[in-house]
Amino acid sequence: MPDRRLQRRAAAAVKQSLRDLRVQLSTLNHQVGVAAELRDTDLDCLDLISNDGPLSPSALARLAGLHPATLTGILDRLEKGGWIARDRDPADRRSVLLRALPDRSRDMFRLYAGMNARMDDLCAGYDTEQLELIGDFLQRATRAGRDAAERFGDESA
Repeated sequence: MPDRRLQRRAAAAVKQSLRDLRVQLSTLNHQVGVAAELRDTDLDCLDLISNDGPLSPSALARLAGLHPATLTGILDRLEKGGWIARDRDPADRRSVLLRALPDRSRDMFRLYAGMNARMDDLCAGYDTEQLELIGDFLQRATRAGRDAAERFGDESA
């Protein structure tokens, strides 16, 4: 019985740490967004395009949990700022694909350089097996968050 109580406490501490991390990353992302002259949602969409692109606008809207009409203004701002390009989809010339532009991606990398250096230092304190375990946990936590967001969207509709 005591093992269950200890596990619940440890799980609660992990969840609290994830909430604390979310707040800190949100603060950092807001500061980066201000420096890059991007709104928080613009920065989120740019990150999705950079990581998962090229993407169609509808795929981006699904990933970001945004209404397509909201996305139009975001994409206009990102394109005007030189962050993304809208290209014709070679498979369907009527469709558009969004891609991040490499020059601006380097600008973003510079804005996150401090955090990247701190993460490199942090990771250096763990061995490969530990990093793989942490990586697996974070990927599974990301999937859980995505699933919860999808269910929330389905339930609130």
